Amino acid sequence: MKKWSVVGLAAILMAVLLSGCGAKSEKDVIKDLGNKIEQMNSYQTDATMTFQHNGKKQIYQANITFKKPYYYRVALTDSKNENKQMILRNADGVFVLTPELNKSYQFESTWPNNRSQAYLYHSLNQDIQNDPNPGFKIKDNQYIFDTKTNYNTTQLANQSITLNKNLTPEMVQVKDKDQNIIVTVNFSHFKVNPPIDQKTFDVKQNMTAARIKNTQTVSADNATFRLQYPTADISGTKLSMMKPEVTQAGEKYVLKYSGKKPFTLIESKSVASLSIIPALATGDPANLGFAIGSVSDNTLSWSSGGTDYYLASDKLTQDELISVAQSMNGTVIK
Repeated sequence: MKKWSVVGLAAILMAVLLSGCGAKSEKDVIKDLGNKIEQMNSYQTDATMTFQHNGKKQIYQANITFKKPYYYRVALTDSKNENKQMILRNADGVFVLTPELNKSYQFESTWPNNRSQAYLYHSLNQDIQNDPNPGFKIKDNQYIFDTKTNYNTTQLANQSITLNKNLTPEMVQVKDKDQNIIVTVNFSHFKVNPPIDQKTFDVKQNMTAARIKNTQTVSADNATFRLQYPTADISGTKLSMMKPEVTQAGEKYVLKYSGKKPFTLIESKSVASLSIIPALATGDPANLGFAIGSVSDNTLSWSSGGTDYYLASDKLTQDELISVAQSMNGTVIK
């Protein structure tokens, strides 16, 4: 009988153990993730989004529902369960709903496929699949990918995506070019293939249900109007004029910023709509964290806390417009 040395036996045993571990490679995980997304009929999850800016943190809650082939419902609230808004995508298009103002807008948009969306499972999968050289590691029974984002701005350059062993998302950290964490998304109660009624994505039903529920949201009529100034650092740009006006709807302020990248900001008291018909909107929905706005090449508009905001510039990029808007609520990315 052939004799084996202690060292030789140890080497063979280690090889057997390693072969049985079933550790997946980066390519295996990416392939499995793509297959899981392709075979998934629906999902529901809650997400807590934490935005960080100048040492301050702002926390918002999102409830996210998806149903194949392309139906989405994202309900967004702040930490006080106020200022509830929704993004819906159904067979009729993309809609943004603001129940407290009885307002809804319809977009001709490719949302959510037009850019990265850190709170949407399909978008995270796309960012992983599209990055030719993602970072990859396995830690504490989790798969962690470091990928580029699809925001085309150094303010939102990279992201770290943490998946559970079942390949559902657990956490996303979006970082700037210096690897500073700008936003963190933590997922909870992620349910795969739950039964979802088609009415979940109906505009009228969501508007009606939100108004009947009548949570602690402050109505537009009772909200206190207060002027706010953006704190975003736009190089070479400063406030040059602030003009108060009085309109039939109430107070209104026009702020003009001059410099290398001038812009105009208009703030006015929100007025509830009398119509239940969605208004047509240009551009795309923009999740600001604390509100959902409408962004085009040169403008960004949104409502929050009883105030309507309109931001315009032919020098700022879309991402710079969003940075200005988010700096008015202590946040800097979408």
